[in-house]
Amino acid sequence: MTPSANPIERSFELAAARCDDLTPSVYRRLFREHPEAQAMFRTEGSEPVKGSMLSLTIQAIIDFAGERRGHFRLIESEVFSHDAYGTPRELFVAFFAVIADCLREILGEQWSDEIDAAWHKLLRDIAAVVQQKHLVDDRA
Repeated sequence: MTPSANPIERSFELAAARCDDLTPSVYRRLFREHPEAQAMFRTEGSEPVKGSMLSLTIQAIIDFAGERRGHFRLIESEVFSHDAYGTPRELFVAFFAVIADCLREILGEQWSDEIDAAWHKLLRDIAAVVQQKHLVDDRA
């Protein structure tokens, strides 16, 4: 398999070689850094939901950072659905940073300057999308 030229996608590929499932790491970090998020998940039966949510988020991230064929629109639509769940916009954006931090930890020395710069840009771009959706929502 040829490594991706896209640094975001490459970070996931490298992590997949070291970690079978990011879900436990991502949610441990999320709940440690944002304890208020834990109350948003049921205590029983939420593991499949967490895995599905992370999988969809990763697909959206890769598309958003790449060809933007459509999965990235999930980010835009999920802003509003998470509003309905009562998720603060800051927490919504923080979830993406938690994913990046987990990848950085897993990759260690493989986390390159190129990957770091790409993630910083991606996180700024996602925050801008969330802010834009907030502005559109406020005008309604």
